Amino acid sequence: MSASAAVPAPDALVARVQQHFADSIQALRDAVGPLAAPVAAAAVRMAEALRAERKILACGNGGSAADAQHFSAELLNRFERERPPLACIALTTDTSTLTSIGNDYHFDEIFAKQVHALGRPGDVLLGITTSGNSPNVLRAVEAARERGVACVALTGRNGGKLAGMLRPEDIHICVPATSTARIQEVHGLVIHCLCDLIDQQLFGAR
Repeated sequence: MSASAAVPAPDALVARVQQHFADSIQALRDAVGPLAAPVAAAAVRMAEALRAERKILACGNGGSAADAQHFSAELLNRFERERPPLACIALTTDTSTLTSIGNDYHFDEIFAKQVHALGRPGDVLLGITTSGNSPNVLRAVEAARERGVACVALTGRNGGKLAGMLRPEDIHICVPATSTARIQEVHGLVIHCLCDLIDQQLFGAR
């Protein structure tokens, strides 16, 4: 940081925080209409898989990797009620596997090779990428298709390259925002909606 950089006044920092909250609230409002139906459809697809004793695989990079792990933790442990654990694997967590594949092959393959090994017909892949252009998530979707694994894409902006890859039977949850931060904030709410709707379908109303 430059020694001559001006330090913002406290009031300016408070105003900036308020603007972030306002922008986030607006992004959530903008997303309600276009996302409600695909989120519900994704929850139905995932509940069907879990009811059939299949599993969900989740992947993403950076903040989206954290979202994949967050989703997996909520299903494997619990969301807002006591219930049996649900089968979900975050493909972002095994550093030996990730670095081995990245070193021996290519970083683009770190999720695809896991999908090939772990994916079974009837499973569901949740691919998370704010841009829709993450090469390793695109490869994971291709691998899922080869393994008979259903695909749910969680993206933003215009869905990127992933939008053009999806089949009619795939489900696309695309946040209508351009800021990565705002897209990730909506993704967090989508994940909580999925967890709640899965619980509702499998275990009934609370």
